[in-house]
Amino acid sequence: MTYPKAIIFDLDGTLIHSAPDLHAAANATLTSLGREALDLPTVISFIGNGVEKLVERSLDATGGYDAAQRQTALGLFMDSYNQDMTTLTRPYPGVMAALAAFQDAGVPLGICTNKPTGPAREICERLDLTPYFQVIAGAEDGQAKKPDPAPLLACIDDLRAKPSETLYVGDSTIDYFTARNADVPFRLYTNGYLNAPLPDLPEASRFDDWTAHGIPTG
Repeated sequence: MTYPKAIIFDLDGTLIHSAPDLHAAANATLTSLGREALDLPTVISFIGNGVEKLVERSLDATGGYDAAQRQTALGLFMDSYNQDMTTLTRPYPGVMAALAAFQDAGVPLGICTNKPTGPAREICERLDLTPYFQVIAGAEDGQAKKPDPAPLLACIDDLRAKPSETLYVGDSTIDYFTARNADVPFRLYTNGYLNAPLPDLPEASRFDDWTAHGIPTG
């Protein structure tokens, strides 16, 4: 099998099924604020643009918010999530074997996520993902987030690769537009958290099974 010179992955909904823990943290936050809980599919539809947007969308769905409520909710969410980041979160079936195969083939691997860097690295450590990656790049306050291409391009630079030689693997419209904005080839994991159709993405650029190292690389 022919691999790209480097492969970079999104995290939530691509390598790991993290929605149950994000859902639990969102509902703990809403309960603390005296609001109604949200179901899992609703919270999944909020994932992809970072923690701030997840919290804002949860507040919007339960009555709205002002700046003070947003700040309070964000603090509550992070307190809850930091306590239970991996209680229910697991890598998707086949992910570990696929990463091992890429590593054995000598392909440099990275993660580019809108999750804050600290939690992203902590989760990777707890789930034994860290040894596979040379770069784990999360979102930082005041810095550009996906779909801005800057985080992905910085990750590519850290891997000493070129955009045209790199593959970005994600599960969402955010990931798709990030890759397109960076002029980087893209593959979509279709069993993640896609929240809108991507009719322009060909079937050859989609995969639904990690167990066969299912990323189409041609």
